[in-house]
Amino acid sequence: MSRKVLFQATLDRNSQLTERAAVTPTVEQSTSSGPSHVTRHRMRPILGSPELMSDLAATPVGAIGQSLGEFSERAKRAAEIERQLTDGHVIVELDAGLIDPSFVADRMPSSPETVANLAEAIREHGQINPILVRPNPQVPGRYQVAFGHRRLRAVASLGRPIKAVVRDLTDEQLVVAQGQENHERKDLSYIERARFAFRLEQRFSRTTIMAALSVYKSDLSNMLSVARKIPEDLIDAIGPAPGIGRRGWIELADLLAGRGLADTLREAVLDPAIQRLESDERFKKVLGLLKPTPDQHNTLIWTAPNGTNLAKVTQSEERVSLTIDRRKSPAFADFILNRVRDLYVEFEASVQARS
Repeated sequence: MSRKVLFQATLDRNSQLTERAAVTPTVEQSTSSGPSHVTRHRMRPILGSPELMSDLAATPVGAIGQSLGEFSERAKRAAEIERQLTDGHVIVELDAGLIDPSFVADRMPSSPETVANLAEAIREHGQINPILVRPNPQVPGRYQVAFGHRRLRAVASLGRPIKAVVRDLTDEQLVVAQGQENHERKDLSYIERARFAFRLEQRFSRTTIMAALSVYKSDLSNMLSVARKIPEDLIDAIGPAPGIGRRGWIELADLLAGRGLADTLREAVLDPAIQRLESDERFKKVLGLLKPTPDQHNTLIWTAPNGTNLAKVTQSEERVSLTIDRRKSPAFADFILNRVRDLYVEFEASVQARS
């Protein structure tokens, strides 16, 4: 789905504004008789959009940036999404207190340290990238974020107005912009994306959800299954677990399904000692509680009088396992196999005798 097509309706309604604001040049007259030139403002000087930076090779920094290239293809695609969504629109400064979050949460709350670090960067370098908002359809005079929630929190903590692009977006357009921008940045962990999909399912078609998350139908089905099987408060207790991918969360969901252990796991993971761990480690603790582990205390080794190992016997509440190494004791293994039926007949006779 083309992102330009997705928002074409909005662009058409605002075409006159687009024509006036598509490029806001700064004209610098040459001190000589040479022609003047136009310098464009670069929207993302770190992640980079080369077409928005003037005279790249004319400065040492530009030459270095050109020779090294941009940091990653994914970062450039994320930059392009923001550029397309904000290009041709006037950047305004809004009171951060007038801006509400999106009506569908897409991430777990950022840690205070993360917000503080971003705020410090903005304090030092300024807010480089505007956020995207729309007029809040429910509350006149207020706005709603499409993307830029962390920037909003950071700028609000500084007590500054926030730079934003205001666009008239439908609910569907907002969530697609929100999901795609986060997807390209890889900002969201797997479980955050799964919960975002689950929340979107309450209001939108699967076609819209797949467009927002840039996933195929099978991937979306897995996400929704995980979000349904794992209670939301248990996910909150574990946290975003950024290092745990699809397989880990699917395994946890499958182990948890139908076992009625959510309360026990929630209590365990909320233990202060567990909560002090990183989110990935908390996930591993919960998964470890669900995975069956062999009980080493109920494992016995049978040996012959000469010390040769005959068999290993493992006992649990559910079963008894007898293991004979046929390579070491082939004759004993055959003897046991041949006697099993006779032993059972002998057992039944002893039971009848006692009764």
